[in-house]
Amino acid sequence: MQLGLDFVTVDELVAGVDEVGRGPLCGAVVTAAVILDPARPILGLNDSKKLTAARREKLFDEIREKALSWCIARAEVEEIDQLNILHATMLAMQRAVEGLHVTPKLALIDGNRCPKLQVPSAAVVKGDSQVPAIAAASILAKVSRDREMQALDLQYPGYGIAGHKGYPTAVHLEALRRLGPTPVHRRSFAPVRALLPQ
Repeated sequence: MQLGLDFVTVDELVAGVDEVGRGPLCGAVVTAAVILDPARPILGLNDSKKLTAARREKLFDEIREKALSWCIARAEVEEIDQLNILHATMLAMQRAVEGLHVTPKLALIDGNRCPKLQVPSAAVVKGDSQVPAIAAASILAKVSRDREMQALDLQYPGYGIAGHKGYPTAVHLEALRRLGPTPVHRRSFAPVRALLPQ
């Protein structure tokens, strides 16, 4: 269900949940859940896409230090190919919320749908720019996934993964055609599927 945000009071345990990596052709989809501590405010929280990489890195450490609870979770390439990206994302979000060591009273999910959770949840469209806990989750998920992309770039040179983070850019598509898919490419995504042996 979608609700206005005026029903959330600051002293409630609210988890913000967000994902990064639904659109890329390779790598896991990474999610995070964060319960902020009202007594330890974090300045400058915003949608991770609106922050510089250096600012995200700084906030990443601050969020993990100050939050009441946080969890970073994921769904692997095999799960994405098996379930489809939407269901894999919902599974990863579920894992993030279940991984919190404090049980929230409410989970606010960025987007227009909620995963199946043991706690009440509400979807918040553009939540990463409206709800500080969702913004914090978006930062944890993005920094984690970007670091994984740097590692995959070293493991699979020639694809430019550190630069495009797996998204279907011209550079990535050209490298895919030239070098073929790696084990971390999502075989259910059309540009990768087209290059597989029939």
